[in-house]
Amino acid sequence: MGEPVWLVVGLGNPGPRYRLTRHNLGFLVVDEVCRRKGIALEHAPLALWGRSRSAGAVFLLPLTYMNRTGEAVAWALEWLRAEGPRLLVVYDDLDLEPGRLRLRWKGGDGGHRGMRSVLEAVGSEEVPRVRVGIGRPPPGVRPEEFVLLPLERGELPLFRQGVARAADAVEMALAEGFGRAMAAFNPPGGAAEDGPGPGGEG
Repeated sequence: MGEPVWLVVGLGNPGPRYRLTRHNLGFLVVDEVCRRKGIALEHAPLALWGRSRSAGAVFLLPLTYMNRTGEAVAWALEWLRAEGPRLLVVYDDLDLEPGRLRLRWKGGDGGHRGMRSVLEAVGSEEVPRVRVGIGRPPPGVRPEEFVLLPLERGELPLFRQGVARAADAVEMALAEGFGRAMAAFNPPGGAAEDGPGPGGEG
């Protein structure tokens, strides 16, 4: 067996209704990486997927809706079992300002239901992730409503910048290791907060 393949999963909800909502930043980041690499995503059971052999990665957009993301991830991990897959998840984060990133080797779900579904499916919190900031909701708006609101025209440039930086981080993680991507993209003092990850990358 060669090097383990990365399974890069963007979290979001399928369908045009949700495409440009805050909760779909994970989808948008994976779409951007695939666009750069010329990868056309195809339908598979429970997800859209595409492979980049040069990057040693499979890209996945679950079609199960956010709360059941773990079902698609479990299916893909089983499908890739012979290749020793390593999981990398990209998703939106209310606790980060728009355009900001935070990469971590492991951790809880932080209240994100899609990430909760993934962690339950894999039975571990040791899942590398790229969190993309969306900011907190304004007063009087519940978080579960806020994440499903379409992005406003004036917000799009900042969110596009965040998506592009997150795509850069994913590409660096695949090419140079997740530890290097953490050092490059995390705020000062946050690069090694979780210590070394799988395989001792750092």
